[in-house]
Amino acid sequence: MTFLNNQPIGQRPPLADGDRAVLGKTAPRQVRPYLSLWPEFQVTPTFRMPNLAGKLGIGSLFIKDEGTRLGLGSFKALGGAYAVMRLVHRHIEQHLGRSVAVAELLTPRARAIAAELTVGCATDGNHGRSVAAGAQLMGCRSIIFVHAGVSAARTDAISSYADEVVRVAGTYDDSVDEALRVCNERGWLVVSDTSWPGYEETPGLVAQGYTILAEEALQQIAGYGEDSPTHVFLQAGVGGFAGAIACFMAERLGPARPKFVIVEPDRAACLLESFRRGEILRLAQSEPTIMAGLECYQPSLVAWRILQNCADQFQSVPDEAAMEAMRILARPRGHDPVVIAGESGAAGLAGLLAATRDAAQREALGLGPQSRVLLVNTETATDPASYEAIVGAEAHAAAQ
Repeated sequence: MTFLNNQPIGQRPPLADGDRAVLGKTAPRQVRPYLSLWPEFQVTPTFRMPNLAGKLGIGSLFIKDEGTRLGLGSFKALGGAYAVMRLVHRHIEQHLGRSVAVAELLTPRARAIAAELTVGCATDGNHGRSVAAGAQLMGCRSIIFVHAGVSAARTDAISSYADEVVRVAGTYDDSVDEALRVCNERGWLVVSDTSWPGYEETPGLVAQGYTILAEEALQQIAGYGEDSPTHVFLQAGVGGFAGAIACFMAERLGPARPKFVIVEPDRAACLLESFRRGEILRLAQSEPTIMAGLECYQPSLVAWRILQNCADQFQSVPDEAAMEAMRILARPRGHDPVVIAGESGAAGLAGLLAATRDAAQREALGLGPQSRVLLVNTETATDPASYEAIVGAEAHAAAQ
């Protein structure tokens, strides 16, 4: 299913000043000093895929590969960990009654103060792992809540960083409710990547962390000697990632901003259905999707606000489309590089495949030989057994 935003950009609700301040063109400059504290921090690659681009009838195709980000296997390493760092930094300054340089955050004195804190969040896998890793780096405790659909492999990956993992019956949205209840009862800091009325600052910090990858991608595309992308396909759960990347690029590129296509699982297309109805909806739980990182049933308030301005089309794709995209990336033709994409990581390509195969969509989006398309592989094979079952090879073997 698709929903096209036909409203001209000039007639759409403008980006709010607060969202522009958090996610606009200077956002990466605020993030980088914190993430640079992480010894594993490095720029992730943006691959050029000329063979696949030719096959799809577009001019250029780029894939930003977040599978190696900070050793955590997902773009979410940028958001949750960064938000934890910012919140811990504030707590340390309040405790000491003075300003504290970012470089001081890893000192024994700062870590001793951070140890007073506990952070908590709900997750479908990657965000919780990032929050827990950031807490571990800063020296505070972390309690991570996972819903029934989170696999044992993804839960184990979180457990390697978190002090405790709590399983909650129901959906991701149920785990958000439970995490909020428990954290409020016990005085823990909630580090959620979704927002609701009265709770926007921390999700804003999480989203601000994601802008790093967008800035890197634009610089890397320019390094190939090409102009900025004309189209960006962004997968969405609650929409925080899609909103952050779209807001940053719209602010950075101005009149040259690309068209943004938001891709969701057809079993959890909360943004598409909300925009189709014109109001935020909380969908009823349906059959689980293999795109576990995108299985969300209610949009983030901040994402809803941003995407009213930035989104040009919403698109839902079935599980089979994500599987096909994973296989294409694992077994490329010509000189295209191998990309190890998990189920959610391949969703952007699944959306692009659907759009290029449908004449009406292709025309509506203006996809053709002059198009320069950017995708983001948001996660690697975070569930190795699932990846092998879908692709037919272990992730490390596919990468050879």
